[in-house]
Amino acid sequence: MIPLHDSVPTRRRPVLTVALIVVNLAVFIWSQGASTQVLQSARGPVPVDGFTAVTAEYGFVPCELTMRCPDGDDTVQVGRFARDGAPAIVRVHHVPVVLTLVTSMFMHGGWEHVLGNMLVLWIFGNNIEDRVGRRRFLLFYLLGGLAASALQLAAGPSSDVPNIGASGAIAAVLGGYLLLYPTAAVVTYLPPFFFIPLPAVLFLVGWFALQIVAASSVQVGSAGGGVAYFAHIGGFAFGLLTIRWWVRREPLRPAF
Repeated sequence: MIPLHDSVPTRRRPVLTVALIVVNLAVFIWSQGASTQVLQSARGPVPVDGFTAVTAEYGFVPCELTMRCPDGDDTVQVGRFARDGAPAIVRVHHVPVVLTLVTSMFMHGGWEHVLGNMLVLWIFGNNIEDRVGRRRFLLFYLLGGLAASALQLAAGPSSDVPNIGASGAIAAVLGGYLLLYPTAAVVTYLPPFFFIPLPAVLFLVGWFALQIVAASSVQVGSAGGGVAYFAHIGGFAFGLLTIRWWVRREPLRPAF
């Protein structure tokens, strides 16, 4: 299910939403082009590809905040030594772990990850920005991302998997949208051939239900095979429960 656009018009240009998209894309392109680094392990220097290094540096690792990392803080496993198969544990330069709660929101693991998130942010974020105002929207977005990380931390305090992505903050946008625009239509692509206008309440409640089902069946330490479902749930719940505090304007009527 891929959302394409919604039926809710806006009063003014979504400057902040566009800025967030540009920053996310710029950070992703920078991380993909990062140079290989030579980092130190207990058995000597190990070459580490740039993306792995910057993910370890700027991604949020729950066990670093709780000080429960099995190999110590500021470390990452980057494979195994060819000679004996022992894990190569290297120490990385790390920004303060509290700061990674923010930096991790602007990093992504691949083109599908970043483009999917930015598409959803564009479709739903412009309406939330228009409704609450630009400054409030930025604060709402960042706090939603922090709420997402908080639930992911609570679900797996000993996880040593770096968490990256804007999904938690965007989930807050979705939660807010559900409460403010439940009757809006979301034109949705259902592969391979169908384009269907779904009520926002159906699309978003269905999405949230899928996150709960997925979260109930994953091992948190492995981040669900690459997806931090608890972060999605935490962000969505934050948006749903707090959006009324941020609202400044009455909504416009849907365009169709």
